[in-house]
Amino acid sequence: MSYVSLEECLNDLEKNGHLVRIREEVDPYLEMAAIHLRVYDAGGPALLFENVKGSRFRAASNIFGTIERSKFIFRDTFSQVQKLIALKGDPMRAIKHPIDNLQTGLAAMKALPLRNPVSKPVLYEEISISDLPLIQHWPKDGGAFVTLPQVYSEDVDSPGIMKANLGMYRIQLTGNAYELNKEIGLHYQLHRGIGVHQTKANAKGQPLKVSCFVGGPPSHSVSAVMPLPEGMSEMTFAGLLGGRRFRYTYQDGFCISTDADFVITGEVYPGENKPEGPFGDHLGYYSLTHDFPLMRVHKVYARKNAIWAFTVVGRPPQEDTSFGELIHELTGNAIPQEIPGLREVHAVDAAGVHPLLLAIGSERYTPYTPAKQPAELLTIANHVLGTGQLSLAKFLFIK
Repeated sequence: MSYVSLEECLNDLEKNGHLVRIREEVDPYLEMAAIHLRVYDAGGPALLFENVKGSRFRAASNIFGTIERSKFIFRDTFSQVQKLIALKGDPMRAIKHPIDNLQTGLAAMKALPLRNPVSKPVLYEEISISDLPLIQHWPKDGGAFVTLPQVYSEDVDSPGIMKANLGMYRIQLTGNAYELNKEIGLHYQLHRGIGVHQTKANAKGQPLKVSCFVGGPPSHSVSAVMPLPEGMSEMTFAGLLGGRRFRYTYQDGFCISTDADFVITGEVYPGENKPEGPFGDHLGYYSLTHDFPLMRVHKVYARKNAIWAFTVVGRPPQEDTSFGELIHELTGNAIPQEIPGLREVHAVDAAGVHPLLLAIGSERYTPYTPAKQPAELLTIANHVLGTGQLSLAKFLFIK
């Protein structure tokens, strides 16, 4: 289905036996995370917490808790997106089979983001950070975190949504030295697209405008973790996978996802960092406290009856495992097609997905003599370790 909101998706899941409502009051300090972890471990349904202690907003988790549920959510678009990705690797297929690929071409029209008129659901009301469900997942976490964020930034040299970056970088909302309602922590690895944007903004001596979207159609969350080539807009993929064009507007110079449930806008100034963490990470250990960019909060918006989407990470497998499986099924042979000589690559979920990669390559560099030592394999390995999220790998075994 082409969901227009997160609530529409959750209602569809409930109708089909994939969601349970929790009406009793639940504490966002450790209790919500504990319930989520037990339900996920049992292969249970998505959860809608309707009575979050200390917040008037509802919260939902385990939405992507199984690969079956994830594929159910995208049941009307999944195969078309697979075909589009395959066509990128073999464009001659469209020429050879134009009738077969006509529907795929029509589906691609949903990729173009749509700028909305002035009246917007997510701009229904302005709230504060303290109004949100401030969920702390593990006892030693530094505070409450956003664990399913869609962090949006633009290139100051090429502004606009088509050159923008959307990534899932964790956000610390409370704790440490952050001034509540005025400052939050933005954690991202150096190679991410937002890092390129901040570097350019720093060079001009100006703050980087950042928007953090939470909730909205589920395709938006998946697009934020999709390993797309640098310069390709994740918003186009969100439209393809969701079967609905990504809708947006600008408010005070910040891009706003108008279908989101919440939007936090703010600015990251050159040289302004504060300690972020600890955080119970997807490896099953705490990532320790380190300095990361400080985001000065501008405004926080919420749609009417907004729902806070979250997940809990820890020792794998966890809900983020389904993200990896979904991406693998969607992309198929796309990554090997991007890297010459690479036949297969597999991210080992039991190691936390990113740290351990297994790959199979080819040896074509010396056809005139038997290969006595790696040649092309070294080129392939370096290419893999410099490509998108594959560059997060700590160990790569290639043969």
